[in-house]
Amino acid sequence: MRKIWVVAVAFLITANVIWGAATPQTKAAAKAAATQTPKVSDAQLEKAINARFAASKISTDKFKAHVDGGIATLEGYTEVVQHKGVATRLAKSAGALAVINNIEISQAAKDKAQANLDSGRRRAQVKRTETEAKRTQQ
Repeated sequence: MRKIWVVAVAFLITANVIWGAATPQTKAAAKAAATQTPKVSDAQLEKAINARFAASKISTDKFKAHVDGGIATLEGYTEVVQHKGVATRLAKSAGALAVINNIEISQAAKDKAQANLDSGRRRAQVKRTETEAKRTQQ
């Protein structure tokens, strides 16, 4: 009886190491792919995503997309933090069921973003009519 217990515990530990090693990102992508079916083939989707990259302002980063089962995996390198999020949105809008974003951000961009956060600097879009109205009220 004790042998069976030891074998069962060893199996559970091994199973957790093997199946639990997936990242949350890949788990979410697998869940999305399991519940949905892609509307276009992987090759068509990959071509559409790469075309969106080429037509956008982030084309200089030369990101690459690989699609498998409707899940887009993005790879590349950027000097601008926001380009990583833009790439994810472009891939989803092209029809990807889920996106695994492996785009790397340069250390200089990370440092700049951190400096902006530390200084309390925030950028906000304000309509000109709002700023003009504040000036006339003062």
